[in-house]
Amino acid sequence: MDEKEFSSGAKKAENLENTQGANSDGRGNETHDDGARQNRGDESLTEMRSRAETAEARAEEARKTAERERDLRIEAEKRGHDKGRTPGFGGWLAAVIALGVSTLVLGTMLTFGWLKYNGMQTAMADDAAHSLYELNSVVDNLDGNLAKARVARSAGDRTKIFSDIAIESEMAESALERLPVAGELTQSITGFINKVGESAKNMLATVADGNELSTSQMASIEYMYGCNRQLKQFLNGLTEDCTKEEIVRSLAGKGAMFEGFKGYTDPAAEPPKEIFDGPFAENRQKVSAKDLEGAEKITRERAEQLCLKWFKNMGAESAECTGKAETGQLCVYNVTVSAGEERIFAQVSEAGGKLVMFDSYKECSKCNISAKNCADIAESFLHSLGYDGMECVWSGNSGAVCNLNFVCNSGGVAIYPDMIKVKVCCERGVVTGIEALPYVLNHTERHIDEPELSASQAEALLGGRLKLESTRLALIPKNGGERLAYEFCGTYGGRKYYVYLDADSGTELEVFTVVGNALI
Repeated sequence: MDEKEFSSGAKKAENLENTQGANSDGRGNETHDDGARQNRGDESLTEMRSRAETAEARAEEARKTAERERDLRIEAEKRGHDKGRTPGFGGWLAAVIALGVSTLVLGTMLTFGWLKYNGMQTAMADDAAHSLYELNSVVDNLDGNLAKARVARSAGDRTKIFSDIAIESEMAESALERLPVAGELTQSITGFINKVGESAKNMLATVADGNELSTSQMASIEYMYGCNRQLKQFLNGLTEDCTKEEIVRSLAGKGAMFEGFKGYTDPAAEPPKEIFDGPFAENRQKVSAKDLEGAEKITRERAEQLCLKWFKNMGAESAECTGKAETGQLCVYNVTVSAGEERIFAQVSEAGGKLVMFDSYKECSKCNISAKNCADIAESFLHSLGYDGMECVWSGNSGAVCNLNFVCNSGGVAIYPDMIKVKVCCERGVVTGIEALPYVLNHTERHIDEPELSASQAEALLGGRLKLESTRLALIPKNGGERLAYEFCGTYGGRKYYVYLDADSGTELEVFTVVGNALI
């Protein structure tokens, strides 16, 4: 049903209703038949209205359906039109702008990262250059102070010099640690610098106590001076080639700026060691060389020849006298001996040509021989030097090095003032150092009287506390002189002791307790 049909039916119903109303008003009271007809008319009117409402609902639904179909048709036409249309400039421009922004952001990030990395490299190069120059400067200062230590004699000068050396060694170690070099490549240099600091502190303590430096300590100064000169030359050459560009290349693994450390092994990375074990090993009595008075003085050339002879079995190839040193009690020649890769530093007395001390350094890592064999090797070597009648009274080990104390034996009496300390490498079975200054200064022919007390009488004075291992007579240094005493070696409470009683009065003169292990 269309709209026209709906309107016509509704209009007819309305006209019929108006006509019936007019007839009813004109007739007044109607008869029963007229009432029946009226009822039938009302029913027809109601039916017509119902049909009209249904027609109206259908018309509304048809109208909505037509509108939906029109909208769908328009949308379909629009889609078909869009499919055949070329994209406009605006869309392309938006895509280009978006891509450009992304590229700009990525480029900014990459540029910032590169600048940051480059800045870090520059900062690291600056730090490395600063540390290298600082290390070179400190080693130069050490060179000057070690040179002064060779000739300084007053306690005031030595105190200042050794204090400066100790401080400079710590500064050098700090600068070395900041270099971008692997620790294994600088191990030799670090070890040397640490030993310089330790030696300076020990010498400072000796001077502070009012004592003279020992021959071994003076030798240490000479040894450290020579080693530091080599280190100075190495660092001077390195800093001459030092540029920021080269450091940056080296940090990136493309340069050889720090390759020099790899092959640098100081042949004298360890200064000479003093052997401080056993009773009276620290005897520093200020005496003159009794046995060398009036002895013939030798020349520098003779000192070199003697060293070549003494160290022949160690492979000595050449010897060079580097100067003289005054110990306050003795004048000695400083001689450097080359034995393959090993260097030996020796001091030879000008009077009499005695080997006062020598030291060398070569790694000993294994113990292949016993302490008894070490003592035999040491005694044989002392005999080759002209030191006869020596007895080993002490032996202790330090790693693979055996430290032995020998004293002169005169008629069964151990003469402690005439002491020689010897080092033997337990791996190679060779003597690697001696300190014979006490022997050179004190050795002479002595007349020793018989003691007033017997050994048993002296032992009774101990009170039975020690479990004795040995007893003998000994001449010991005491208050600037020498005293005859009984030496008792024994244990008490799990510790080892050496007790010395005056051989005439029984007075207790000295008591030592052993730290570590005494092998002999």
